Amino acid sequence: MTKKSDEAKIYNKARRPGKVKQTVLAAAALVLALNLAGCATFDNFKGTFIDKEKEPESTVRIGIFEPLSGKDKEMGEMETRGIELAHAMFPKALGKEVELVYGDNKSDINVAESVAREMVDKRVSIVLGSYGSANSLAAVKIFEAAQLPAIAITNTNPLVTSYNPFYFRVCLLDSFQGVVLAKYAVESLGVSTAAIMRPENDDYAIAVSQTFSDKFIQMTGNANAVVVSSDYDMDQQDKLEANLRKIKESGAQVVFLPVKLEAAAEILKEAKKVGVTALFLGTDQWDSQKLIELAGKEAAEGVSFSTIFDPNTSTTIMSDNFKKAYKAKYGQDAVPDSSAALGFDAYMIAVDSLNKAGTALDGEALRKTIASTREFPGASGTITFDMNGDPIKSVVVKKIVNGQAISAYTMEPAIVSLY
Repeated sequence: MTKKSDEAKIYNKARRPGKVKQTVLAAAALVLALNLAGCATFDNFKGTFIDKEKEPESTVRIGIFEPLSGKDKEMGEMETRGIELAHAMFPKALGKEVELVYGDNKSDINVAESVAREMVDKRVSIVLGSYGSANSLAAVKIFEAAQLPAIAITNTNPLVTSYNPFYFRVCLLDSFQGVVLAKYAVESLGVSTAAIMRPENDDYAIAVSQTFSDKFIQMTGNANAVVVSSDYDMDQQDKLEANLRKIKESGAQVVFLPVKLEAAAEILKEAKKVGVTALFLGTDQWDSQKLIELAGKEAAEGVSFSTIFDPNTSTTIMSDNFKKAYKAKYGQDAVPDSSAALGFDAYMIAVDSLNKAGTALDGEALRKTIASTREFPGASGTITFDMNGDPIKSVVVKKIVNGQAISAYTMEPAIVSLY
């Protein structure tokens, strides 16, 4: 082999990558030309290449943003029970199967923020939850930035919906409950003196206590109608007993106690031991048969609390359907509480809004559709959203008589909306 032929081989070998590159580019150009030939317009080209990843979803996703573990697990599961029951009865939206996407925020606001971002990443259309206003508040700005509508089920804190156009709620506001219970105490029970007992450093308790106090004083016309107002610490038994004795000696006829169910049960038992005869008033956090189970039938007798669901009253056809379905699934003796009924309603409003908006992807269109909800026939009654995304609906006060919570007082929507 001559030196010249060797050099030729080296030269030709060195040229091959260039030839390959040229061949690839030519082939790519040919493929592009052939594809463009089928794209008579820019829209065709856009649909062929740019929007390839935006094909319609095979299902519609609704997120369940709840504490399914941690300290609030039981309440999160109760809300979820209502959602799942509604989903079993109405499994489709926009002609597609509804897929429930679960996000456990573990009763922790830091985890809640992370789970909220996961809901956005998973492209859910609407979020339901969370139990615990603090968990929802951790997600508010995330959902708003993503234009992802959310419906709170039992969040009573006004801040959840205030200045947050993408968050709605189907439950009562704290302020409404204070007003309703004050009116009930004066108009139905006929009392003229009250005591307030609230947990220390609790913003929720402070806010709702203030509205109760203001309304009670206004209705009695007596600036001194609230004879005792005290804070307590469940970890300081001596202080708790001292507060209860002070209430007993004050002659207060009712005691407003804005605390969670478990704490209420312990205080009711202690009040019975101390000999407090005043009637205790609580919020919708007490709306569960568990209150009677934990406090005991005797200590719970005469206790009253506000709620927006009465399982013994049917206000809509959906209310009847919900109760029948609940008993069919959980037993004829099972009594649904307001958390399950409100979870049911949140899902139903979500599906109704999806169908009316005609889209599962346009968050702004869904938000506007949810906001326009008027007289929706839910399990807990008819629901109309006001300008803040809060419900205008009837409020019921239940009273425990012989171990059963019965309806004792009703405040109609037109009246509630004035406060």
